Amino acid sequence: MIITLILFNFVKKKMHPEKSDSGSNKSLIKLISNYKIPSVKSSVWQLINTLVPYIGLWFLMAWAITISYWLVLPITILAAGFTVRLFIIFHDCGHGAFFKSKRANEIVGIITGILAFTPYHRWHHAHLIHHRTAGNLDKRGVGDVWTLTVDEYKSRSRGKRFMYRVYRNPLIMFGIGAALVFLIMNRFTRKGFSRKERISVYIANLGLAVLATGISLLIGFKSYLLIQLPVMYFAATAGVFLFYVQHQFPDVHWYRDEDWDYSTVAINGASYLKLPKLLQWFSGNIGFHHIHHLSSKIPNYKLEKCHKENEAFHQVIPVTFISSMKSL
Repeated sequence: MIITLILFNFVKKKMHPEKSDSGSNKSLIKLISNYKIPSVKSSVWQLINTLVPYIGLWFLMAWAITISYWLVLPITILAAGFTVRLFIIFHDCGHGAFFKSKRANEIVGIITGILAFTPYHRWHHAHLIHHRTAGNLDKRGVGDVWTLTVDEYKSRSRGKRFMYRVYRNPLIMFGIGAALVFLIMNRFTRKGFSRKERISVYIANLGLAVLATGISLLIGFKSYLLIQLPVMYFAATAGVFLFYVQHQFPDVHWYRDEDWDYSTVAINGASYLKLPKLLQWFSGNIGFHHIHHLSSKIPNYKLEKCHKENEAFHQVIPVTFISSMKSL
């Protein structure tokens, strides 16, 4: 099993890090406020250039499976990329960032959530808690990755330490855990869910059942599973990896509650993941995560523009795919 000693040591070192100037960080929030206004034209275009290829790939895979399944598998990877992009749209809708209209955000969010196997209100309830507690050592546990300091790890029983190592093993987290969350765990309600959260789970499940039934009537249930499962497996793996490196990366800062500050944590506790342009497009610019945490109301298609036009962000050290491997 692989354990991230680098991360452990860093978390220990950063339990009481020097805070950057919170005043200047708060001024950044004001500086980027102009980027928060969504463009209906840009949002609609992003929906078109995501949904149309996604649906087209489904038709292509449905045809390819009648010839050979080996033709289907490479296409499922591409379809997974568009599924990640759909999830980013879903994510923006939950923040009220994709459209000005709350109703439009909710409708598009629910639909894209169904396609991404994620209940809209349930997921966003946990995600908004994540935004309020990211980088806070005293408020871990909701919408984040299980993270322990060195002292906490040492104080756990041998069994708990083993479970922690298993949980954070990349093969488990990305290879099994990601698919488990999207395919299985998102299908169930749990104790503590609000009525709205429970209903969102039921709506997502109903939508998926209707989709699965309709597609199965056209191509057969077996063919549906042979296409849908790998698409969601690859998409879930990519999505969980992206989420992981957004807050688990070299030089990440964590704070105790008394030292925690929203704007400071956005800059020091969220990464700037610099991806190749194609992967940046598929991931909806979510690599500019430090900006997203400064203002979650900025639509994904304005994040890069915000980064480029404000020199303050040019000082942020980017995390690359290679350097992110140090935190696994």
